[in-house]
Amino acid sequence: QVQLLESGGGSVQAGGSLRLSCAASGITISRRWLAWFRQAPGKEREGVASFNTGGTYYADSVAGRFIVSQDNVKNTLYLHMNSLKPEDTAMYYCAAWYRGGSWDVQSSFTYWGQGTQVTVSS
Repeated sequence: QVQLLESGGGSVQAGGSLRLSCAASGITISRRWLAWFRQAPGKEREGVASFNTGGTYYADSVAGRFIVSQDNVKNTLYLHMNSLKPEDTAMYYCAAWYRGGSWDVQSSFTYWGQGTQVTVSS
C-alpha cells in the first residue's frame, strides 16, 4: 500500500522560506516519478515541481525559487521554497505513480498525500 505523508507547512511572511517533506512508504522514490502540486481556494490543483530519474521539472511560477530534492535513505522527497509570495498560499500535495500525460496535471498521478497548508502573508 502506497502512502505519502506531507509535513512542513506553516505561515510565513513574504520573502520567507519553508521546506516541505513527503515521506513515502510502499514505493521506492528513487525508482518512481513523484511530484508536488498545490491547490488554492477556488482554483484547480496545479503541478509545482516533479522529480524522476530523468530530471526535475518546475512550473514557470516557481522556477528559480523552489527546489526539489530527495533523501533515498529516508525515502523522502522535499520541496525547498524560497522567496515566497502571497500567491504561493495553497494546500500543497505530494503525488506519486505517474501514469502518463503532462506531469503537471492531477490525473497523471495515482497516489496522493493529505496535503500540508502553506500561507504567505504580505
